[in-house]
Amino acid sequence: MCGIIGILGDHQAAPILVDALRRLEYRGYDSAGIATVADGRLDRRRAVGKLVNLADLLVEQPLRGQAGIGHTRWATHGGPSVANAHPHRAGRVAVVHNGIIENFRALRGELGGPWESETDTETVVRLCETYLDQGLGPKDAAFATVDRLEGAYALCFLFDGEEDLLIAARAGSPLAVGHGEGEMFVGSDAIALGPLTDRLTYLQEGDRAVVTRAGARFFDAEGNQTHREMTRIRVDAARIEKAGHRHFMAKEIHEQPQTLADVLALYLDGDRVAPPLDYDWDATDRVQMVACGTAQIACAVAKYWFEQLARLPVEVDIASEYRYREGPVGAETTALFVSQSGETADTLAALRYAKGKARRILSVVNVPESSIARESDLAFPIRAGVEIGVASTKAFVNQLTVLLALAVRAGVARGTIDAAREAELVAALRALPGLVSQALAIEPRCEALAMRLAEATDILFLGRGTMYPMAQEGALKLKEISYIHAEAYASGELKHGPIALVDRTLPVVVFAPMDAVFDKTVSNMQEVMAREGKVLLVTDSRGAEAASHGVWEVLVLPRIDPVLAPILYAVPAQLLAYHTAVHKGTDVDQPRNLAKSVTVE
Repeated sequence: MCGIIGILGDHQAAPILVDALRRLEYRGYDSAGIATVADGRLDRRRAVGKLVNLADLLVEQPLRGQAGIGHTRWATHGGPSVANAHPHRAGRVAVVHNGIIENFRALRGELGGPWESETDTETVVRLCETYLDQGLGPKDAAFATVDRLEGAYALCFLFDGEEDLLIAARAGSPLAVGHGEGEMFVGSDAIALGPLTDRLTYLQEGDRAVVTRAGARFFDAEGNQTHREMTRIRVDAARIEKAGHRHFMAKEIHEQPQTLADVLALYLDGDRVAPPLDYDWDATDRVQMVACGTAQIACAVAKYWFEQLARLPVEVDIASEYRYREGPVGAETTALFVSQSGETADTLAALRYAKGKARRILSVVNVPESSIARESDLAFPIRAGVEIGVASTKAFVNQLTVLLALAVRAGVARGTIDAAREAELVAALRALPGLVSQALAIEPRCEALAMRLAEATDILFLGRGTMYPMAQEGALKLKEISYIHAEAYASGELKHGPIALVDRTLPVVVFAPMDAVFDKTVSNMQEVMAREGKVLLVTDSRGAEAASHGVWEVLVLPRIDPVLAPILYAVPAQLLAYHTAVHKGTDVDQPRNLAKSVTVE
């Protein structure tokens, strides 16, 4: 979601701030701004829309100064406008903010008007300015302000007359301090800080930091000075370039064979699933999986795997609903949380609800240093690398792969998978990067079909078994980047309502590998065809031979063990969505209203 950058440097800050914000564009935003201090004077520039608008403004109205803060905003309180853009300023203080201040209305009532914006963030600067007026210094004023805030926030304060000071604070939203040589940085994202420094200190929940060019002092939520470890990070610059592709999403789709090989190298050992996945699965009586969006769909697939391979009951919850329904969490229940960023606000809140109730907290994440990883008993990295496109592709496929490896490990531990079957599944996993590479060869066919799908106003996706959540993934991908209304149903539910939608104008995408429920899926597909629905069958060579007669179009994928089919069938879901969006001319990498990392509830 929103992005933060702060700099105390020895060069002009404005171009460095803008360059850092450019690396944060993938998070999704609708306005941007920076503020600097030069000759003791605080000033700022803000613009609506893409970052180029801010860059143009800075050409016309330059900002000097070697200390500054910057922000890309994704609108929550108040629409996109210059007045609502960050940094917000009141008198001697400017602030950039990720998150939501839940008690801002009460604070507004206390502070009184008038107000320049509709945002909750303006409350923060007004409150801080009030404490400055009472005689507090910048540090104490910022800390007193943070003490009054309720909700989720990452904050960075910059003060008039203070060219060697940034104050940072976090609760719920990620924030890190970067260490340089005579320079210091603050950022919401390692990608923003990566070219500036490889040494980061991640603020823990409730932390504040006082940052000068000489270093940083860290304080806990009670205001006590504390020690926080510095870590070295490595941001692969090649992973944040398009490498000749038109969009990041296209590049990330084509990276999947390599990212699969990377994660399999960690979790496979000979013909066995490797020790990094060790957990006493035989001591748990059920698994509660919690996630949002595409990660929740990965959990829905994993439910089939854990129940079929390990005979272990699984409940799958949407994170934003999980803690509010106050469901019971048994003492022998394993709670498993899945998040690409490891900072998803709803998922993190759900984890904290389960902590102390569940037997153990496990997580599957892409960022080992993230809040969800740090607050878990065991965290399993997916090794997908940096993912820029808002619509998750390689991270989803790697989430599925790690969850399947966990399910196999659970089956072995519980005695429901013998050594021979484990070896079969491991061999199938080892073959997966090659099969995904073969599947990418259907791209020209997907591009041709997408020209016709782009004309539709509604599209239906169907599947049975593990293909039902994959139908959900196909519909989600299509709607989020092409803006075409798409829905997914379990094929057997067709006659219970959705079949009323079927006519000759409705494309119906059917995921149907040759598996145990193939014949049932084909029967449902025939019901669609009998009503002149346009069926796009996605299957393997055997399925195409058995069921392609009379269908509108067929996409043929390599044959694969049915257990692993969801991972392979993610490829056509991605390619159809991508090329449909390209034909419609939408913003593929940064679709409207969406953000990459959702750090507010």
